[in-house]
Amino acid sequence: MNLKKRHLNISILGFALVLIILLSLYLGSVKIPLSDVLKSIFGIPIDNSTWQYIVLEYRLPKSLTAILIGSGLSLSGLLMQTLFRNPLAGPYVLGLSSGASLGVAILVMGSGLFGGILGSAFFSKWSIIIAASLGSLMVMLAVLTTAKKVKDTMTLLIIGLMVASLTSAVVSVLAYFSNAEQLQMYIFWSFGSLGNLNWMEVGLLGICWLIGIILSIFSIKNLNALLLGENYAKSMGVSLSRNRLIIIISTSILAGSATAFAGPIAFVGLAVPHLVRQLVKTNDHLILLPSVLIAGAIVMLICDVIAQLPGSDLTLPINAVTSIFGAPIVIWLLVRKQKIMF
Repeated sequence: MNLKKRHLNISILGFALVLIILLSLYLGSVKIPLSDVLKSIFGIPIDNSTWQYIVLEYRLPKSLTAILIGSGLSLSGLLMQTLFRNPLAGPYVLGLSSGASLGVAILVMGSGLFGGILGSAFFSKWSIIIAASLGSLMVMLAVLTTAKKVKDTMTLLIIGLMVASLTSAVVSVLAYFSNAEQLQMYIFWSFGSLGNLNWMEVGLLGICWLIGIILSIFSIKNLNALLLGENYAKSMGVSLSRNRLIIIISTSILAGSATAFAGPIAFVGLAVPHLVRQLVKTNDHLILLPSVLIAGAIVMLICDVIAQLPGSDLTLPINAVTSIFGAPIVIWLLVRKQKIMF
């Protein structure tokens, strides 16, 4: 596929993103005319102030959250698949999600094990965000420390999987000593949610997203070199240890912040990079990176629209919807045994 066709595909993705954003702002439990939705976005007063409040204070932040989470997780998946040269690597392969889950589990269910030291007075949206962030941070520091001492990338991958297993085991122990209310609170968090953030929280998430994107952009040339193997990358003057640290930090910021603010969201980071490769027919990260960002945002917005069940007051867990979308794609890849160039 020539360069002009690839740029056309990116433009089509961008146009599709705009349409999906409008669709996500239009659909919901309350039916609001599209004209009033557009007026609200551009600051034009409308007759129904309640509609304007719903668009500006609920639907728009939720759509922006979906864009940031979807694009961030998808890019994290692309980075991990390239670093490990493994088509089944995802943004949480280093144990970041498990670390966040452990932080929240200690906060929510810790009182069952520590005799009430962690009481319900500590439970709040911000405390859960902080606990998840600290959990991801601790895992990231452990992985970074290991990355400095381990030269083999596959060994690092195995260590990440072992860290995830270890944290999951600790969560299971905490769950065993917890009561029904604590378990329910933790399970609700594990479902994931895009609609609980206010504008300040969306702004903080956006800052984390921007830092991760900038680090990724600086790694584009090195990522392309890694596709041909570590020996080739060394011959091109790429510092493998430095490049690996930058990729891990970028992934940790993107995936860790997404988990902290929205809970664990599965399969988006794993499935979207494969979909994009099928669309743009290239492994050049100069094309893949923006394409994955846009496609990830589109997929997450579509999943959010489905989860909202337009016209209904019910909302499905976003983690369940993304799994229903992503799992068949992964199964399809395994069944076909499609050879992906790395």
